[in-house]
Amino acid sequence: MKKRIIYAIILLILVVAVLAGIKALQIKAMIDGGKKFVMPAETVTTTTAHPETWDSSLNAVGTLTAVQGVTIAGELGGKIVSIGFQPGSLVKKGDILVAQDVSAEQAQLQGALAQVQLTRSTLERDKKMLAERIISQADYDTALAQKEQAEAQVANIRATIAKKTIRAPFTGRLGIRQVNLGQMLRENDPVVTLQSLNPIFVDFALPQQQLGQLKVGQTIRVTCDAIPGLSTTGKITAINPLVDADTRNVKVQATIENALERLRPGMFVNVAVGLPVRQKVLTIPTTSVLYNPYGDSVFLVVDAKEQQELEAKEAKASKVPGKQPGPQGPPQAQTGKVLRQQFVRLGEKRGDLVVVTSGLKESDVVVSTGVFKLRNGQSAIIDNKLAPNFQKAPKPENN
Repeated sequence: MKKRIIYAIILLILVVAVLAGIKALQIKAMIDGGKKFVMPAETVTTTTAHPETWDSSLNAVGTLTAVQGVTIAGELGGKIVSIGFQPGSLVKKGDILVAQDVSAEQAQLQGALAQVQLTRSTLERDKKMLAERIISQADYDTALAQKEQAEAQVANIRATIAKKTIRAPFTGRLGIRQVNLGQMLRENDPVVTLQSLNPIFVDFALPQQQLGQLKVGQTIRVTCDAIPGLSTTGKITAINPLVDADTRNVKVQATIENALERLRPGMFVNVAVGLPVRQKVLTIPTTSVLYNPYGDSVFLVVDAKEQQELEAKEAKASKVPGKQPGPQGPPQAQTGKVLRQQFVRLGEKRGDLVVVTSGLKESDVVVSTGVFKLRNGQSAIIDNKLAPNFQKAPKPENN
């Protein structure tokens, strides 16, 4: 019985050893196949990193605000009997927007005017009587005070009537109507918004380090992502004398023309403050950059021989164990063009182009589109038949 158990254990060990040997051979074959595998060539479009001279500028994100903008509200309560505007229309200063019921005030005004007429007549008689010494100076002063009180009452009623006739305080564009005909308008209830849209303010902030480069009258350029192709210029009209103690930024206000009223208060815009100094930069298309949290990179198109020589130098310099060719020999050498991933530092963006501050040199050939699907060391075939035309100030067609 003991011999049978020993034979069974030996047989089991032999079976496990055979299976382990077969699996080891399979894994070795897969590893050897991976070493010999060469990724298929990828067709790419390319461009060269070329130098340009750009106007220097300070860039910021700004907010549009109206030169004058208010929410018109009722000063006094009353019933609305007339609405004299259309929502979204352009009104001029002094135009009647809403009229409230003033029938009671009109009736009071007639009585007050009659009282004024009476006090004036009384004052004229008392004046003559005072000259003839029929009445005292005190009686005359009382009549004069009564006349002035009556006139003040008339002025007060007229002011109430004027307040119940709501007018546009300045020329501008109205918003959405918030009241209805026959509604009882209470004090401070909103009626409609009114915004002066041309010109319009741009408020933005810049770091305190750039304060010395700013001055009133300096030209700015404004673009808006919400309105493709829009680019307008303006002037700095005010610089806040106080630097924000929390952010260490200084607030700046500029004024731009908005004749077509395409820009509206509350929108965010990109602001570039022009500087007199011009700078030389190295640019590539923005679509050439592979953006990653650990660093931005581009793919260079280089000769395969040059890439292999570079890899050999790096392997020799690093002296990392396991880099020597195995028993199957080194992988098959590539020919033609290959891709090399290169990390870069980026600067300012304008239109389709972005500035590269480090990582590239002039005339380096980089892939211009589709970089997200590429891999380092992959073979490449250049085909620029459908390559886009990258521009610093593109003007897309509005189809």
